[in-house]
Amino acid sequence: MQKENQPYKIQPADRLANVSEYYFSRKLKEVAKMNAEGKDVISLGIGSPDMPPSEETIRVLCEQAQRPDTHGYQPTVGIPELRQAMADWYKRWYGVELDPATEIQPLIGSKEGILHVTLALVNPGDQVLVPNPGYPTYTSLNRILGSEIVNYNLREDRNWEPDFEELEAMDLSRVKIMWTNYPNMPTGANATLGLYERLVDFARRHQLVIVNDNPYSFILNRKPISILNVPGAKECCIEFNSMSKSHNMPGWRVGMLATNATFVQWILKVKSNIDSGTFRPLQLAAAQAYRNTPEWHEEANFNVYSRRRKLAEEIMRTLGCTFNPEQVGMFLWGRIPDSYNDVEELTEKVLHRARVFITPGFIFGSNGKRYIRISLCAKEEKLAEALQRIRDMEG
Repeated sequence: MQKENQPYKIQPADRLANVSEYYFSRKLKEVAKMNAEGKDVISLGIGSPDMPPSEETIRVLCEQAQRPDTHGYQPTVGIPELRQAMADWYKRWYGVELDPATEIQPLIGSKEGILHVTLALVNPGDQVLVPNPGYPTYTSLNRILGSEIVNYNLREDRNWEPDFEELEAMDLSRVKIMWTNYPNMPTGANATLGLYERLVDFARRHQLVIVNDNPYSFILNRKPISILNVPGAKECCIEFNSMSKSHNMPGWRVGMLATNATFVQWILKVKSNIDSGTFRPLQLAAAQAYRNTPEWHEEANFNVYSRRRKLAEEIMRTLGCTFNPEQVGMFLWGRIPDSYNDVEELTEKVLHRARVFITPGFIFGSNGKRYIRISLCAKEEKLAEALQRIRDMEG
């Protein structure tokens, strides 16, 4: 007997109503369509390093991948060689002592860390402090997980640092985590020990956890520091660090977090139920990358980006934007002229008339709505061509 066909109806989980597709995922589809039409868009949007890792890093990966005994499952905690390399790197560059066995957890990048830390520390309905402007994933993942987002302001007149008087006036009784990101993305504001000391004091007095995302401390910055440089910070802080930016390894998906042993064990409870350990040859290659010489870092993270930065600054000036020349990191953040009604009026004009994609600051929060961000992850010749196209557009 043939049954009458019934329409198949299923709805997504309610949590998806509070998030949208990641801006770059959506916008890069438009850029790809323009390229398919032969429009040759120069992308200065996303921060994906376009240079390779060190030769030694690639050599170790290739050698280890050819071994017959390196292809099995790996421990979620990461192999000892990688954890030791991470601890050595923190000691060498930041002067921070970490126990490689208990105070480090390798990650498949910082996005994964945001997920796991939130699951480990925050109950649905708890509050989290999220910077405005800030990395959009702090907001989107916490919304997906049922956290209540409480924005705190970062403003140019305060050098994009938190307003602690404003924070102290809030009801913080339900706040579990404060997300911070210094050196800051998108604004390029550098980290200072004084800021880190105030954050640690704030966390201890209000019984919350500071999670500092620290992937940019090597880019255009000769004095990298860590929030864990502050005495007692390990008790109340978690720091993410990523190899994507500082070691030119965005597609490798290797990062880490550093904190006290208790927090590591809580996070591991979550992580071990979600994923398995990273490919062993990749972990060994990452351990090698952590041994890159100061000369490698000087060339890859300072000299190359300095040359690119000069071109990005010229683009900003051509567009009539203002910016702080003391910024660090792999982006340039600038305020748009008052003559524009909103930032997309500028970015869409640049995209469709000059065929250059730059990022509108509103995607990072309402305090970014009068700003643009230019990525330095493009060859000098591409930046120079983008500059010329924009000059022609403005001419």
